[in-house]
Amino acid sequence: MSETITTPAPFGDNLFRFAKTLLGTIVWTSALIFGLYILVFYAFAYVSGDTAQWNKVLPGLYDAENGGSTAGIAVHFLAGGIILVLGCLQLLPSVRERYPMVHRWSGRVYVVACLLAAVGGLVFIALKGTIGGLVMDIGFIGYGLLMFLAAIQTARYARRKEFKRHRAWALRLFALAIGSWLYRMDYGFYIGFGGRSGHTENFTGWFDYFMDFWFYLPNLVVVEIILAEYPFFQRPWVKIAGATTLLLASLFLLFASYFFIKDYWGPGILGGL
Repeated sequence: MSETITTPAPFGDNLFRFAKTLLGTIVWTSALIFGLYILVFYAFAYVSGDTAQWNKVLPGLYDAENGGSTAGIAVHFLAGGIILVLGCLQLLPSVRERYPMVHRWSGRVYVVACLLAAVGGLVFIALKGTIGGLVMDIGFIGYGLLMFLAAIQTARYARRKEFKRHRAWALRLFALAIGSWLYRMDYGFYIGFGGRSGHTENFTGWFDYFMDFWFYLPNLVVVEIILAEYPFFQRPWVKIAGATTLLLASLFLLFASYFFIKDYWGPGILGGL
């Protein structure tokens, strides 16, 4: 009677699996709390008519004389909050496998919310423009267009039952969806520990220009590392390097999330309820 010999997984594979799980747990938890904050502080304020409070956090965001831009950014915030809350649910394998109907219907809402968030942000830029001018306009327009594309592709491959491609695009879509969450955390971390060098009130400093693209483009690179669809990302040394990158990102996000939840998101949620 022959015995089946199980070969232990290589060190790089185990490290990468652990790093991916840790990063996913931190991202989902922090993004979920931030999504609730967005819904309570921004979306609820618009519905209740207290839109002027937006300017306490983001000066100039609310413009009483430009109803179109206010409506556009309100849709962006409302849809963005839904995205962050549902995105954490959509990526859970347990929900997808045990409750496929929940996954499908929440997925439809999720994709529509992503499209609305993209369109709402693009409308705001078209009618009012960003505070940072042309460079920020370009960066944020690119962000909106990529999110729109990822949402369409996610739905397209789901309808065609090409689930491997569907999940790959869904992961890219989530990586883009958490961009607004990362944008705030990166700024908070940089200003809190690096001072305000490179940042100006009208967001035209060198760090501001850097952040116009940094808050979403590296996310797509991380997704490709996780998906490992290309041979380059399957090499052992690349997996170890990728796992190290994910672990460092996890430590940063855990540290930043603690301070944002304690000082901003937590009080914002409790104060708005």
